[in-house]
Amino acid sequence: MPDNLCACCVVSQERPSLGTRPVVRAGDRCPLAVASSRCRNSDTQNGMKGKPRAILSPRAMAFKVLASLVAVLAALQATNGAITRRVTCPDGVNTASNAACCALFPVLDDIQKNLFDGGECGEEVHESLRLTFHDAIGISPAITATGKFGGGGADGSIAIFDDIETNFHANNGVDEIIGEQKPFIARHNITTADFIQFAGAIGVSNCPGAPRLDVFVGRKDATQPAPDKTVPEPFDTVDSILARFADAGGFSPEEVVALLASHTVAAADHVDPSIPGTPFDSTPELFDTQFFIETQLRGTLFPGTGGNQGEVESPLHGELRLQSDSELARDSRTACEWQSFVNNQAKLQSAFKAAFRKMTILGHAESDLVDCSEVVPTPPAPASDAHFPAGFSNSDVEQACASTPFPTLSTDPGPVTSVAPVPPS
Repeated sequence: MPDNLCACCVVSQERPSLGTRPVVRAGDRCPLAVASSRCRNSDTQNGMKGKPRAILSPRAMAFKVLASLVAVLAALQATNGAITRRVTCPDGVNTASNAACCALFPVLDDIQKNLFDGGECGEEVHESLRLTFHDAIGISPAITATGKFGGGGADGSIAIFDDIETNFHANNGVDEIIGEQKPFIARHNITTADFIQFAGAIGVSNCPGAPRLDVFVGRKDATQPAPDKTVPEPFDTVDSILARFADAGGFSPEEVVALLASHTVAAADHVDPSIPGTPFDSTPELFDTQFFIETQLRGTLFPGTGGNQGEVESPLHGELRLQSDSELARDSRTACEWQSFVNNQAKLQSAFKAAFRKMTILGHAESDLVDCSEVVPTPPAPASDAHFPAGFSNSDVEQACASTPFPTLSTDPGPVTSVAPVPPS
């Protein structure tokens, strides 16, 4: 039946004369404005002669549709509520979207108080962040392809087999933070693999300007050590460093640069043993862009003895520059990406967060892990703007990006900057 034909008879909205009962027969065309609560069908073919049939008015029909939509929305909200329903943790204080995350709250409280000195962005934070990388990067599909064990990535092997892996040259000095972390692992229900990555993320959350990093649990601990030479060295060439990252996890040159944002809250203890705790930029207590600025300033001095493997001249007294950082800041494949962080705190945060997430699950399928990022505290807001250290300006920049000029920055007032070492805890 065509849409514009009546299935039954209806009456016009026009009020009928007293004593009359206008009828439209079935099959007649229906005016758009016609409405009635009931009609008489005089078509004898349908077997309903003389029997009235109720017809909904447009208003009633609209109400019925609205009621149906409300019911659907209520059902969806109930379903969504069931999906996002939080569980109360055994401590009776915290809640989590997954019960597996509850075990992290006592670990969080313990390490903030007893490892990170009450929530500081200090030496143990720097070393814990370094350990996340040295453990996770220990994986090589290229080695696995030769029939040998290529490492398990973020599997805790660096601490489980510390008698082996801490003797690798690239891991010089990590034995100290491993020794500090082991008692925490022993007294909590957490794998070594999960603890290393969790501690690094929590430590970074103490640093003003840092992103809130992602945290996962469910990694299985290593059953054998990672192979040697999977951790890049500061004296490696750019070609070698980029190839190592590409092999480990398909990291692009841009992601390599992003991961090196970790050096903004880092210090060297063993590159020049005569000056332990020497930072890589002038604000090691802040997760800011100064590292990307100061690595592009012309190097003129060594902060200590000089002539150390993997070290080149730096621009500031008390600041150490790694050869690898200097070369990546000036290589045509990475220079423009490096410079792009100079006065872009938001990009620094988002790029490091994404690269850290990728690194922290190397060797694992993310679908096999539980996302417990909600446990990570929100870091303090950025506490500084991009600037040249006192005594420096654009004329001291070694321009390496061929396509974009170096940003114009203000210079701190006062005498030429000298950077203090990061104090031990």
